[in-house]
Amino acid sequence: MMSAFANDPIICEIIEQGQPLKSSRSEDLYLKLLSAIISQQLSTKVAAVIFRRFRELFPEEYPHPQLVLEAPDDVLRGAGLSFQKIGYVRNVAAFAADGNLKHATIDAMEDEDLIRHLTQIKGVGRWTVEMLLMFALERPDVFPVDDLGIQNAMKRHYGLETSGKALRVQMQEIAEKWRPYRTIASKYLWQSLDNIPG
Repeated sequence: MMSAFANDPIICEIIEQGQPLKSSRSEDLYLKLLSAIISQQLSTKVAAVIFRRFRELFPEEYPHPQLVLEAPDDVLRGAGLSFQKIGYVRNVAAFAADGNLKHATIDAMEDEDLIRHLTQIKGVGRWTVEMLLMFALERPDVFPVDDLGIQNAMKRHYGLETSGKALRVQMQEIAEKWRPYRTIASKYLWQSLDNIPG
């Protein structure tokens, strides 16, 4: 695989200095989506506490879609969810209850099709789906150009000084060289900042 990065000595060095990547594969995309929504705009520590409290509201600590849809607002608020997140969590539960998150269906979809499929859910954006693709599904060639950690790592390692759209264009040009392993390059970039999401 390292030969795929041979034309980019900077990423080669980052990978050589990094730690081996651990698998985070999961077939339960529904649970991963709920976790991603609850984690939005929170520190990893706080997100973990709220997600644990949320799970503890349900039998066997599993938030089955129907139970989430039936849970009263004040119960969900008590676990630490904002009203906005309660809405988003219910949107995911309704989507799952309609059979839209079956692993076989999801697994058969190409990356961009899956991004379109899941971003139909209000509260689920492209970045959230990219994280699922990279971590839960371990798709090999995802590049989350809007991720701040990736932007910071590439600015640092590649000496990029632009911002906004110009920065994203530069990042995508560099990342083209990493195909079909852009996920792996991205995970090592996060690691180089000691900042792994999810």
